Formats: sequence, structure tokens, C-alpha cells
Amino acid sequence: MRVLFDQGTPAPLRAALTGHVVETAYECGWSTLKNGELLLLRRSPVLKSSSRPTQLRYQQNLTARRFAIVVLSTTSWPRIRAANDVVSRAVDSAVEQRYLEVMIP
Repeated sequence: MRVLFDQGTPAPLRAALTGHVVETAYECGWSTLKNGELLLLRRSPVLKSSSRPTQLRYQQNLTARRFAIVVLSTTSWPRIRAANDVVSRAVDSAVEQRYLEVMIP
């Protein structure tokens, strides 16, 4: 499965997502785009986004999209690293047209 990290997602998380092809918004030349613009360009099955839980769930209509959105509750790498298994399971279980928030302690 292809996974896109937005600007707030710690790059070291890439190593925890074995079995996935991970790209960053920066690598795709999309680092200056806002969420809505990024979603218009993305056609991969999963968009991996990292930020505080936002109104993104209500701002985007996913019924016409061919990807899922997974939002982490923090951008703190030490906290995400401690929850790698939870994040990995969330990405593995992502389903097209769905939004999932992962609460990280």
C-alpha cells in the first residue's frame, strides 16, 4: 500500500511501516500545499497525515476518494515511536473512503 506523509509526520516513522511504500509530501513536491489541495492531487490508496486532530474529517468528502486518511494526535516523534505498533496497525487496517484518528498518549 502507498502511504503519504504530510509535512508534520516524522520521517523515521517510515521504518515502522514495513510492507508499505512511503512517500513524503516534500518528496512529491507538495510541501507547500494545504490539506485540501494535497487531497485533490493524491490518488494512492492511503493518505497518512499527522497533526493534532482537526476538522479534516468534516471538511473533506471522502466518498469520492480512493484513499483513507489516518491522523495521528501528535507530531512528537518520541511519542509516536513508543506507539509504533498502534500506528502500524491503523495504517494496515485503513480502508478507502474512511477517516481514522489515532490517539497517541
